[in-house]
Amino acid sequence: MAYQAGGPRPQPRPVPESLEAQAYLQDYAALLESVPFPSVVVDHRWDVVLANGAFETLFRGVGPHPTAMPGDNFLRFVLFHPDAGTVLAEHESSWCLPMLAHFSAAVERHGHDHGLQSILRDIAQDPIMDAAYRHGLPHWIRSVGPDAVEHDGAVRPLLHPDPRWGRTDCRIVGETPKTLEDMGYTRLTLVLREARRPTAARRAGRARRTAGHLSVVPPAVEA
Repeated sequence: MAYQAGGPRPQPRPVPESLEAQAYLQDYAALLESVPFPSVVVDHRWDVVLANGAFETLFRGVGPHPTAMPGDNFLRFVLFHPDAGTVLAEHESSWCLPMLAHFSAAVERHGHDHGLQSILRDIAQDPIMDAAYRHGLPHWIRSVGPDAVEHDGAVRPLLHPDPRWGRTDCRIVGETPKTLEDMGYTRLTLVLREARRPTAARRAGRARRTAGHLSVVPPAVEA
């Protein structure tokens, strides 16, 4: 569902042509809403097709953005929204780089897709993101191994706006039934864990980071 955090959620998009598929998505939306954890259905471009109320709550504090709202295109949100790091903790290593890896694979499979090409152009226009995609990403994959790229089963940190959760972890669970898969959609659920205290190493790491800088790309040396 395309919606801005905190706003009304319209009907699922994009809408399949067959009435049977539309009816299935309507029923699946009701199922999704019954899940207590943030859960989202996306297409190969990461356009959001369905999302539940828990997903909306997780991102309710992010500000408006013309192209990168989490309920519109989750990939764009992770890469380009200035507030992404306020919800997706350890944003660079835990979220941005894995998403760039999946984007790279999607470009290989759907190279002529206009939506993916649009994201690729936006990456190219951002010097830091472009360097991360072309140079930092291959280095990161070699360092962590291909298994770290996968979403399903990954445990990643979050900063939940609800103080009952606060700074916590989530396990990403891929649970795509065959009917959704046949439509070209993928479902991911963020299974929240109990809040955790940041370690000294994490606190020091956050203090060393600078806003808008991907550490896999060496900072420019001033003359």
